[in-house]
Amino acid sequence: MLKNKLLILIIAIAASMQGQSQIPHLIKQGTATQLVVDNKPFLILGGELGNSSASAVSDIESIFPKLQKMGLNTVLVPAYWDLIEPTEGQFDFSLIDKTINQARENQLKVVFLWFGAWKNSMSCYAPLWFKQDYKKYPRAYTQSGKPLEIASSFSGNVLQADNKAFTELIKHIASVDGKDNTVIMIQIENEIGMLENARDYSKEANGLFEAQVPETLIKYLSKNKKTLHPWLLDKWRKAGFKTKGNWQEVFGNDVYTDEIFMAWSYSSYVEKLALSARSIHNIPLYVNAAMNSRGRKPGEYPSAGPLAHLIDIWQYGAPNIDLLAPDLYDKGFAGWVAQYKLHNNPLFIPEVKLTDNNGVQAFYAFGEHDAIGYCPFSIENGNDNPDAPTVKAYAKLKELTPLLTKIQGKGMSNGLLFDQENKERILRYDDLKIISRHFFTLPWDPRATNGSTWPEGGGIIIRLAKDEYIVAGSGIVIEFQKEGENKYTESKNLGEDGFVSQGGNESLKQNTWNGGSRAGIGTVDEISISPDGTFNYLRRLNGDQTHQGRHVRIGVDDFSILHVKLYEYK
Repeated sequence: MLKNKLLILIIAIAASMQGQSQIPHLIKQGTATQLVVDNKPFLILGGELGNSSASAVSDIESIFPKLQKMGLNTVLVPAYWDLIEPTEGQFDFSLIDKTINQARENQLKVVFLWFGAWKNSMSCYAPLWFKQDYKKYPRAYTQSGKPLEIASSFSGNVLQADNKAFTELIKHIASVDGKDNTVIMIQIENEIGMLENARDYSKEANGLFEAQVPETLIKYLSKNKKTLHPWLLDKWRKAGFKTKGNWQEVFGNDVYTDEIFMAWSYSSYVEKLALSARSIHNIPLYVNAAMNSRGRKPGEYPSAGPLAHLIDIWQYGAPNIDLLAPDLYDKGFAGWVAQYKLHNNPLFIPEVKLTDNNGVQAFYAFGEHDAIGYCPFSIENGNDNPDAPTVKAYAKLKELTPLLTKIQGKGMSNGLLFDQENKERILRYDDLKIISRHFFTLPWDPRATNGSTWPEGGGIIIRLAKDEYIVAGSGIVIEFQKEGENKYTESKNLGEDGFVSQGGNESLKQNTWNGGSRAGIGTVDEISISPDGTFNYLRRLNGDQTHQGRHVRIGVDDFSILHVKLYEYK
């Protein structure tokens, strides 16, 4: 009888939970980490608002409908400490509520960015009552003794005040959104790090810098020695792999040791806020980093932030942070994102410079690195015209989402990204060589040769099966060859019809054919993809659009999804 009652209770509980969405969380699939929202994997096709764009109700009301028109599914929104707690102990969440309500009305998800003790290193979003009481809430100091507009991470009072406000924010989000899952992630602080000097020189900081490196940190590094970031491993090695001593004795006497010390401090601080969030509303948490670019040294950029070379220090100090995310404003997008897709860190791009190249960069990030999401900064200033590049790109990425989330982490995709300097990439699948290039390597568009700057071209190649591929993106051209295929010498100047542009005996010279199979393009179909992953035929592109079977291409002004089937012949 008791067993029957228990069974009935279990069935009743299960029935009551049917249809309820789980809280947003992360899962592993192969080598990828996926964000699960409303019970299914979710790719963030996002944008981050400018720093002041969510500080007034009227701005939020006017911006969010535009973001929906742009094709976003997620918006990253500041949560301002100074506006949430303008008077100590009194909290105002009206902007938070307006953000959540507007997001729901416009079918958007939200990632809140906690602008707490630090924003771009500085404490500019801390409330005035906090700033004025610098004795209770002390500042960081330079080596010369100058106080900075940067709260000290070594102060218990700073941590207590920051964490109290952050905790109230998380409680409020849980109370108004605990079942609806509009808020899917939280960023703790913003571009945390020290400026002017690589570390804080306050009395408290100096004392800890001269003290022994925590034994638990040394044990952590020793245990994970084989997988440490190469930079940290090399730095520790050069100092003799010491397991006792102060920070300079263990890591060496230079500005980068100062940075390691501060990374330990900042990460330990952030961990306290992360623990508070986990205990209340356990959704994914991340931190973002300003880049150590342009030859700058720690302190010339925000030293000790969650940078790739400091990932082991951050993961020791803040184990409840799910990922370290780069903010990208420098050239070399492909190189930067490669630094942050690591064996112990999934790629999420919460900020990237707003440009017409955002769409192809997003394709590359998802295709090459199984990214969780991509978000141009100051997105409200973007173009919401249906023909705008990012709008078209997000529309196609939204179609691709069921396929991408199915194959992430399984080694079935690659990303492509080309510009005027990096024009070609060769990939290999099975016995096939795939030669991918920028669309402007074809001479047919006058913009390719008139001296204008080439827009970036990029996309995704997905191997569905042997000799079957999805090619998607913009501004790319792809040829398929069998490995070892000995091709005839091609004329350099073929017209759109495939004929030689200008006759002459030199163009007819050929290499000797040594046999073997060749790869042929069987069919190229432009398709759309339904939310359930079904392919929908739009049109066949086997004539001029494939240069009579020579290649697959998508123009720089277009975003398309192509279903390609190959065959082989002798």
